[in-house]
Amino acid sequence: MFQPPRCPYRACSRHLDPTPDAFSRHGQYHPKCRPHPVPRFRCRACLRTFSRQSFRMDYRDHRPDLNARLFQSLASGLGLRQSARNLRLSLSCTQLKFRKIARHLRRLNLNLRGPLPADASFQLDEFETFEGRRNTRPLSIPMLIEKKSHFIVWAEAATIRPRGTMTKARSAAMAEDEARFGRRRDRSRRSLRRTLARASALASSLKTVLFETDQKSSYAELAKEAFGSDRLVHGRTSSRLPRTVANPLFPINHTEAMARDLMGRLRRESWLVSKARRYLDLGLQIFMTYRNLVRRRFNYDEFSPAQELGFAPRRLTETEVLGWRQDWGKRSLAPLAP
Repeated sequence: MFQPPRCPYRACSRHLDPTPDAFSRHGQYHPKCRPHPVPRFRCRACLRTFSRQSFRMDYRDHRPDLNARLFQSLASGLGLRQSARNLRLSLSCTQLKFRKIARHLRRLNLNLRGPLPADASFQLDEFETFEGRRNTRPLSIPMLIEKKSHFIVWAEAATIRPRGTMTKARSAAMAEDEARFGRRRDRSRRSLRRTLARASALASSLKTVLFETDQKSSYAELAKEAFGSDRLVHGRTSSRLPRTVANPLFPINHTEAMARDLMGRLRRESWLVSKARRYLDLGLQIFMTYRNLVRRRFNYDEFSPAQELGFAPRRLTETEVLGWRQDWGKRSLAPLAP
């Protein structure tokens, strides 16, 4: 029998300080999209009513039964248009569902984390893609993982300036873009700081932080800034070495290759390009959730990366990661809560 963990209304005194007798049952209703009735409750403090559905991620959704299928489709390399065709949805409905699911998964990714084990180590690398137009709007994506578990700590996109040969056609296209969007700024350094800050929060209890990157000069400075030079052990490997299993950076290279395979937006030759950077960031949240919580670490393994670090008791299903709302931070219900 479902018991409300708190009043869902933030202005209510029982939202932050719930008690077992703070709510009374207030009937039920029968939604068309579910085979069973949904119980309703009344808060004795604010006298407002709510239902069990108020605590669910698919609150007020049309066709909530398609959310898990859409998540699985987007995490398997399909784009929004093909997913809409497969699910018999309109493109606008599919886009709205994608944005809502991705924002929910971003909160879930942050809420389920805890302190890292003492033998944890990090690997960082950047790879490039683009938004809208390949030759004028490039993006850099810093990706940070825990080495042993392959858990993705963070990944986000940042704008960078175009590089390479400047032909007349490319210069004209850049001038057109600057007139439309303004001068394109290089924000990769700021994005790296945010990414390393996520790792610093997880590594606060570690006496020694093992950190591996290639030989890009800015990594050493930013790593000392994030972790402190007194406990940082920074290993550097040439990026020109063959990307084989013998390469010390194989875990991060493997994760980047998996991201390009499972995210159509990141494929080098694809129509599934992100029209705007913020939607690529949302797509990265879907990939991170699938990689960290749903998929096995390796094909022959039975554990997910989050399970390997103790963040989850087992691998989660697509339906479970899209269950309870996560917008209340650490006070949100866990995905496996009854």
